[in-house]
Amino acid sequence: MSQSDHFGTEPLGKLLRQQAIPASIGILILSIYGIVDTIFVGRWVGPLGIGAITVVLPINFLISSIGMAIGVGGASIISRALGANNPKRAFQAFGNQILLTLSLSILIVLIGSFFIDNILNLFGGKGNVLEPAREYFSILLYSIPFLAWAMMSNNVIRAIGFPRMASFVLIVPAIANVFLDPLFIVYYDMGIAGAAWATALSYVASALYATWFFIFKNTELKITTANLIPNFNIIKEIFSIGSVTLARQGSISLLAIVLNNSLYAYGGDMGLSVYGIINRCMMFVNFPIFGIAQGFVPIVGYNYGAKLWERVREVIGISIRSGTFIALGIFALLMIFTPQIIQIFTTDEGLISQATPAMRWVFAGTPLMALIVMGSAYFQAVGKVFPALMLALTKQGFCLIPLVLLLPLYFGINGIWYAFPLADLLSAGITYTVLQNAISKFKAAVNA
Repeated sequence: MSQSDHFGTEPLGKLLRQQAIPASIGILILSIYGIVDTIFVGRWVGPLGIGAITVVLPINFLISSIGMAIGVGGASIISRALGANNPKRAFQAFGNQILLTLSLSILIVLIGSFFIDNILNLFGGKGNVLEPAREYFSILLYSIPFLAWAMMSNNVIRAIGFPRMASFVLIVPAIANVFLDPLFIVYYDMGIAGAAWATALSYVASALYATWFFIFKNTELKITTANLIPNFNIIKEIFSIGSVTLARQGSISLLAIVLNNSLYAYGGDMGLSVYGIINRCMMFVNFPIFGIAQGFVPIVGYNYGAKLWERVREVIGISIRSGTFIALGIFALLMIFTPQIIQIFTTDEGLISQATPAMRWVFAGTPLMALIVMGSAYFQAVGKVFPALMLALTKQGFCLIPLVLLLPLYFGINGIWYAFPLADLLSAGITYTVLQNAISKFKAAVNA
């Protein structure tokens, strides 16, 4: 019996907890690292340092999303292949994931290194923010292949039934960064360059841990040269499914371009710094939902591959209900303690006064996030590319970007903040309609 076979037999609530809790802890620790990183930059570098990070991080994650997309696409194939008792296909998918991740991420970094200033300007690196953003990005860029490898590995490790080990791929860099930030930024007084070096070395640590897992742990998948031979049918399917993740990250990066330029136009350097604090809180706010989604995906993929339709339908409901309940609690805390949260990052009174109402508006749609995230994750897990792609693009691409462009014309910078909850409401309605249609087909299959 393989490590993943229990996906089709154990109680779904127990399975989801086993998968989601380690994933949530990993994302929580990663989000704490992001918060700690911003605290050190905000207090020892200043608001311009926060602005620089706000410009660079979307670029960083756009490039590294190559590994994430390949990881999600290959993990979907692996989960369904193991559910259908086809280990050969799972091994081939993993080998092709390795080949694609390393070759593409290195190629993109080499291209990106020739256009640093152009890229920074595109993502809103203007005025006083440009120089610290250049300093930060020029160091961080060359660590991105390590991040891409780690993100790919994280999805694969979870797909083969090792959720705790997968969470360590996120925990290792977070812990490393928490120690390296004070060392480089405070003790060695390296400023924004210290923040960049701390983050870059943490990516290397994450990649080394993932490599250790596949070489030394007793797992179903191993790194072997035989499986590195390109299989173009598998590569096509990896990119087909992974395109959903890539499109989602691409839409987030396109949003960052629109958002950062709009923030600079309506709020200057301070507008970028306000959103920098909000953005660093986003992963922390949504960590339980993303954790549930990561735990949800291999369970759905396995049971879908095994044609256990009732179990698929049940785990969708459990995941959305659990995520919504947790999100409501986080929402309440956010609304009550907004100023106190912002004061953790900065002592600048002007920044605090502007960020407080902005944060409340941006997170007003938090209770809807479980439905939005789980809807896209379901279709991606079962390999249905078109609905997964459409739902992945709905919030950022179809709703938020147009609203960010439109509403400031009438409400100034406040229009940018109003756009977030309105986009959440619209995308939740669309996701509910599409997901209900899929669930109705399960009911028909179960009753047939």
